[in-house]
Amino acid sequence: MRFANISDRLTLVTPSDLAVDVERASEGRFGARVQGAYDRWDELREFAAGLTDCVGTPLAEIAPEDFGNPAPQPRQTFAIGLNYADHAAESNFAVPEEPPVFTKFATSLGKPYGTIVLPPGNVDWEVELVVVIGRGGHRIAAGNAWSHVAGVSVGQDISERNRQRVGPAPQFSMGKSFPGFGPIGPLLVTPDEFDNPDDLELGCLINGEQMQKGKTADMIFPVPELIARLSAITPLVPGDVIFTGTPEGVGIGRTPQRFLAPGDELVSYVRGIGEMRHLMVTDR
Repeated sequence: MRFANISDRLTLVTPSDLAVDVERASEGRFGARVQGAYDRWDELREFAAGLTDCVGTPLAEIAPEDFGNPAPQPRQTFAIGLNYADHAAESNFAVPEEPPVFTKFATSLGKPYGTIVLPPGNVDWEVELVVVIGRGGHRIAAGNAWSHVAGVSVGQDISERNRQRVGPAPQFSMGKSFPGFGPIGPLLVTPDEFDNPDDLELGCLINGEQMQKGKTADMIFPVPELIARLSAITPLVPGDVIFTGTPEGVGIGRTPQRFLAPGDELVSYVRGIGEMRHLMVTDR
């Protein structure tokens, strides 16, 4: 199944690419608020599976600016660093024995289309698979972890590298939490839609030039392992977001280094989910 946040309303996207307003289709059984759906995720999926004679709008007729983040108000946001060996190498780090974990503050989360204001500094790109929790839990076993996932989406862990490394200790969360630095979307896709949810292609382009291209099968800590390790310490709750790490090809790892500039168009994708498009701008 595929879901979206369209005009701030919970929307089911049918196999024929119709966007169906869930509140209207359910006659009020489910509300319009997207984030609230995760507390009733199993019930929502059961309803959607039995939905027939859908009335909706063709997805192609919906303006890009109407798409919102499909997990706009998570109670917890986790982000994983150095989760691909090649990215660890280009960042001059050893392959980690434990996943480095930080957060992106809620105000950094953004929509899948639009503009991103570049602050002063060196702003970098990091395309990522984003996981949204549908069934919470504490000490979730890796073998059962995918059953706790509502769906996956496309994400960007955009990073201002100077702020990230300022001070006596790195400031990862601060450097990665400027407004718009955590766009997610356009769709949330349930894991059963994929032949293998642990092997998805992801990548990004700047002005049409391929910057990153990888497979989630190359993660050091795959999605089930991340869920198991995170939930071993802190209970996960419905609607939580996990940015799972980025493959090689970021700007800081290039020779010469390259960073985002005003006028750049950043396209981010995960095959089987969709793509995001963002134009870099400056407010100066």
